[in-house]
Amino acid sequence: MRFWGKAKLGVLALWLAFSTGLGAQELSGLARLDVAQSGAVDQFRRAEVALYLSQPVPYRVFTLEGPNRLVMDFREVDFRAVDEMAFTKSDWISGARFGALRPGWSRMILDLVDPVRVDQAGMTVNAVDGTAQIDVVLRAATQAGFAAAAGPPNDPDWAFLMAADPVFVAPQDDEGPLIIVIDPGHGGLDPGAEHANVQEADVMLALALELAAALGRIEGVQPAVTRADDTFVALQERLTLARGARADLFISLHADALEGLQATGASVYTLTDVAAEGASQRMAERHEGGDLLAGVDLRGQGDEVAMVLQDMLRVETAAAGERFADQLVQAMRDTGAVLNSRPRRQAELAVLNAADFPSVLLEVGFLSNNVDRARLTSPQGRAPIVAAVTLAVGRWAIQEAALAPLIKQ
Repeated sequence: MRFWGKAKLGVLALWLAFSTGLGAQELSGLARLDVAQSGAVDQFRRAEVALYLSQPVPYRVFTLEGPNRLVMDFREVDFRAVDEMAFTKSDWISGARFGALRPGWSRMILDLVDPVRVDQAGMTVNAVDGTAQIDVVLRAATQAGFAAAAGPPNDPDWAFLMAADPVFVAPQDDEGPLIIVIDPGHGGLDPGAEHANVQEADVMLALALELAAALGRIEGVQPAVTRADDTFVALQERLTLARGARADLFISLHADALEGLQATGASVYTLTDVAAEGASQRMAERHEGGDLLAGVDLRGQGDEVAMVLQDMLRVETAAAGERFADQLVQAMRDTGAVLNSRPRRQAELAVLNAADFPSVLLEVGFLSNNVDRARLTSPQGRAPIVAAVTLAVGRWAIQEAALAPLIKQ
């Protein structure tokens, strides 16, 4: 079983992130660069770097040596239209590179001809249209002065970006992208948990669309959602939709409500070992043989054959799901998302029963908790969760690619 590079299959009932009708700016912090105005130019005794953005974003500027370069990190800028050769017209800069640092974060690197110091760096926001301009002024410096100032800022809010090597999703093969199916819990006639006029189904749909937009910006990743509006989708149908999309990973989103209790924070669930033992039998009883394993038609083979094949696959997919759950908990710590005191759990849950792809259920918090509810009902409050899931997907993809040769053996 491979989780990377399976052939792309279209499923009409699964909506891709870009088909929701919502713009990226509405869903996330993605800023677009105005390539016509942006660039690096020389002025009298200085060089100036100007970036014109569709909206303001958090950013930082620092220098690194060996070789000398100026680095800018952003959350997040779409650099895909930039002509790296045309960007810099400055004799102080020999080259420019742009790309993803981690899911949800972008980096620009300018190679420096000579040592410089950052004399000024600032962002102004247009009060009329909300666009932003970042200006960085560089002046000449000695190599000793450059070396003394070089290095990333000692800022705890950005520390996780430097905790390891930059995460880039492993190159895909010719068969297609990594498919992440996002399952917003409940919907339609099943609103889920409800507290203070806030319904779980509505909050999970908003989170799912934001997450799909963020994942869609990772090269080589194709997100899909099991519902894109307030409609009811049966539990087993959610797995059928994921299977039809050739899911590499299934993430179900939920938020609980516990009256009288002050539980708070997110938890990540995987299927219990005991529940897994009976899952194959339950799936064989509930489904036609053609809807049990992606790419395998088991009609006419009997429940015993289906159960054996599912159990064999689940050994691999369950382990991959456990690894993703661990990555997700760590990523939530890294991005500052609020975690429950016991963030890793197991349970017998219907949406975790699939044998042919890894599955996790992310309980993002509790609507019955006033702080959780306020956080989950705003895009800003949900942003650390979106960042954590995208970061975890990138890390997990690299981990699975590294393990693939060992698993095959």
